[in-house]
Amino acid sequence: MNVGMCCVADISNVVTMTRVARSLMIGTALLIASLSLAGCSAASPSSAPLPAVGGGSGQSEAVAPNDSAGGKSDSGKPATADRSVVVTGTVTVTALKPLAAADKAVSIVEAAGGRVDGRTETAATPRDEGSATLVLRIPAAKLTATLDALKKLGRADQVSVNATDVTTQTQDLGARIDALRASIARLLQLESNATDTTNLIAIETAISDRQGELESLEAQQRGLDDQISMSTITLELRSDAAAPPIKPADFWSGLGAGWGAFVAFWAGTLVVLGVLLPWLAFLGLAAVVTVVVVRLVRRRAARAAAPPPAAATPPGPTG
Repeated sequence: MNVGMCCVADISNVVTMTRVARSLMIGTALLIASLSLAGCSAASPSSAPLPAVGGGSGQSEAVAPNDSAGGKSDSGKPATADRSVVVTGTVTVTALKPLAAADKAVSIVEAAGGRVDGRTETAATPRDEGSATLVLRIPAAKLTATLDALKKLGRADQVSVNATDVTTQTQDLGARIDALRASIARLLQLESNATDTTNLIAIETAISDRQGELESLEAQQRGLDDQISMSTITLELRSDAAAPPIKPADFWSGLGAGWGAFVAFWAGTLVVLGVLLPWLAFLGLAAVVTVVVVRLVRRRAARAAAPPPAAATPPGPTG
């Protein structure tokens, strides 16, 4: 009887241990599955923010994931990718006082956070108020407002703005720089563990080559970022005398243009007469002297060629 009870107890213990082991195995499997799902969801590209190159400052910004149904962000607005754009242009303005307008243009640009990279001026004359050419660097975010202010310096005759998309170039530079930095880091680690002199020299040469290429690419990236963040505008300021004539559109404008041409013609004629007057006076005096000399020469020649007067014969004796 005791032996039977012991056997039953042993069998119960074995069954209980089997159930516990099975529960532990199931729990471990569920834990591993949960960790695997969590790792997959963390590595999924749909939930991680994507870096994008900013169009205004040249820095990377996080872009929110788009809705799979309509391509919209969480705010309900259509999602647009940030682009890197280089903006250049020229503005031609006719002003009453071009040199004074140039000073105002510099103040406008500096107030917007920009700068002047070049300035060329032509002094004023009695017939022309001079001219000025400015190379302006304007923050891309304030370009439109600054252009509007510059056009108010006078009459805007021409405005030309060009935009060049350099997103691909910016991303390529960033990828190459990251790759070089990672390569240099690996080489530095190999250098710290190198024991052979030959290998050490080869590693140092490779590091030097990659470091030079990295500095060159970083310089290109800085220059490109400056072009993206600061638009380049060439401002030409000129006076009415240097501006092309405006075609008349009606009778009164035609009459004004005709009167202006009439006055300009006689003004030009007077200028030419003033230039030629000293020469005309000199030529007239020379002509008078020449005529007097010629007349004197002719008189002397005529006197020399005239026959002498005949001598008078005395009267003969009378018979």
